[in-house]
Amino acid sequence: METTPIPVLTVQTTPFEDQRPGSTGLRRRTAVFETQKNFLQNYIQSLLSAIDLRDRQGCTMLVGSDGRYFSRTAIEVIVQMAAANGIGRLVIGHNGILSTPAVSCIIRKIKAIGGIILTASHNPGGPGGDFGIKFNIANGGPSPDTVMERIYQVSRTLEEYAICPDLHIDLSRLGRQDFDLENKFKPFRVEIVDSVEIYLNMLRGIFDFGAIKNLLTGPDLMGPYVRRILCDELGAPVNSAVNCVPLEDFGGQYPNPNPTFAVSLMESMKGGEFGFGAAFDADGDRCMILGQNGFFVNPSDSLAVMAANLSCVPYFRQVGIRGFARSMPTSSALDSKVNPALFSDQLWGSVTQWRVSVELWVLDGSVCLEPDGSDHIREKDGLWAVLVWLSIIAVRKQGVEEIVRDHWAKLGRNYYCRFDYEGVDPRAAFYLMRDLEGVVTDKAFANQKFAVGNNVYSVEKADSFEYIDPVDGSVSRNQGLRIIFTDSSRIIFRLSGSGAGVGSTIRIYAESYERDPERHSRETQVVLGPLIAIALKISDIHERTGRRGPTIIT
Repeated sequence: METTPIPVLTVQTTPFEDQRPGSTGLRRRTAVFETQKNFLQNYIQSLLSAIDLRDRQGCTMLVGSDGRYFSRTAIEVIVQMAAANGIGRLVIGHNGILSTPAVSCIIRKIKAIGGIILTASHNPGGPGGDFGIKFNIANGGPSPDTVMERIYQVSRTLEEYAICPDLHIDLSRLGRQDFDLENKFKPFRVEIVDSVEIYLNMLRGIFDFGAIKNLLTGPDLMGPYVRRILCDELGAPVNSAVNCVPLEDFGGQYPNPNPTFAVSLMESMKGGEFGFGAAFDADGDRCMILGQNGFFVNPSDSLAVMAANLSCVPYFRQVGIRGFARSMPTSSALDSKVNPALFSDQLWGSVTQWRVSVELWVLDGSVCLEPDGSDHIREKDGLWAVLVWLSIIAVRKQGVEEIVRDHWAKLGRNYYCRFDYEGVDPRAAFYLMRDLEGVVTDKAFANQKFAVGNNVYSVEKADSFEYIDPVDGSVSRNQGLRIIFTDSSRIIFRLSGSGAGVGSTIRIYAESYERDPERHSRETQVVLGPLIAIALKISDIHERTGRRGPTIIT
C-alpha cells in the first residue's frame, strides 16, 4: 500500500541577535528554547545551512541528548528539519539518550558528517534549568571556532526555515524507520540505536575488562552508562550504582561532579566501606574520582596520575603513547618540566586550547588530553577516565590515596584549585576582565612583588594567553589572563564560555608546586590562600560583582 509523501514546508522567520554559540555550543535557559517562537528552529536551520549543501544532501548525521527536559521535543523538531534540509539518514540514541563520548564514538564508527548533542553538561535541567545544543563535526570532536562562527553568521540573516511538521518518529522503538518526502531529497531514514553498545564495544578493545571485573566488589558510582557497563558488563553490585536512571530534571540535583554537589557520594565514601567512588556530569564527559574515606582526587592530579600509569591499560601498551596535551588553565603537573619521568624525545607536554587540540589527536595519534580524554574518541570521556583508574588499581594493587601519594612523593605535588563565580552580571564581568587585562598586560606589572604574610611572590610573566594551532596555524586569542611567578606559582582568570546566557561565569585558578614530601598533606586552601588573596586584591572581584565568595570551589 502506497503512503502519501510527507510535505516539506518553508516557514518565514526573523533572525535572533543572540544565537552566537559559546565554547560548548548554544546554551540558554530552557524557557528560551521552549517558549520563544522559532528560537530552536532558527538555530537548527542555521546549523544545517552552515553545512555545504553538497555535503549535506543524503548524508548521515547523529542526534543524542543527556535526557534533560525538552530533549524529546527538540529531537522531533531536529528530525523534521533534517529531513526537510536534505539529510538522508539520522541515527538517534534509544529514547534520545546518547552521552557526549558515545556521540563522538558513533560519528567516527558510522562515518557521519557530524552529530547534534542536546546537553548543557553540568548545568541544571528541568523547566527552570538550562538547555543546550552542541554540534560535533565529522572527526567526532567539537566544532572549531570557524564552524561556530559560520553558524552564527547564518543565524543573523536567517529569513526562513524548512520543516516537515507531519513527520513523527518513535524514539522507543529500536530499528529503522523510513519516510517518503515531497522533495528531491527523498528517501529519508531514521535509525534508533542502542545508546551504549557501540561505545561499550570500543571500550572492550581498550581495557582489560577481566582484570577490572575481579576488582569490582562494591564501589559506589553514579552517572549515565554506569549500570550497563560497570554493573551488567563488569559485575559491580547493582545497588552500588545510584542516580543512573535519566530524569528530565536530574532529580533536582546539580549534575556537576565535584564535592560541592555530590554530597551523598562524599558521605558514602567517608564511611570507609568503599575503596573507590566516581561521579559524572549529565552527558558523561566529566568525572570526579574519590578514594576510601572520601579522599578527593583533584582533576589535575587525576590527569597526571593517569598519564604516569597508562602502561596499566592494554590499549596503550599496544599502540604506545605519542604525546600528552592539556588546556592552559589545567595544572602544570603534566608538563615535562614537572613530570620529566613521563617524557622522552618522542613525548611532549603541550599547553593547548581544549577544542583546538582535538586536531592533535588526528595528527599525532595517542594523546592523553585533559583529565577525561584520550585518542579513542575526539571528546572528553568521564567513563574512560574511571576505567583507567580501575585499571591502575587492578595492576598496582593499591588504593586511590596510596597511588596519588606515591605520585606526589616521586614528582612533587601541584596544589591547585578553581574558584567559580557564576551568574555574574555580564556587563560587570566584561568590564572587570577588560580592566584586569589592562593591569596584567601593563609592562610595569612584570616587575611587581606581592607580600602576603611570610610569602613574597615576584611576577615573572603576565599576559593574555593565545593559542596558535600547530595544524593550521590559526590563532585563538583571549583564552585567559595568566600571572606566572618566579617560583612557578600561577594565577589565571578566565571568562567562561559555557554558561546558559543568564549571567557570566568568572573563573580564578591558583596553583603552587611543592617538592618536599613532608609538605604534601597540607590543606589546599591553606597553601593557596596567599595566591587567592593576591587574585582577589588585583581583580576586586567581590567589590565589583557584589559577591562575598565563589559559587563553587573545586
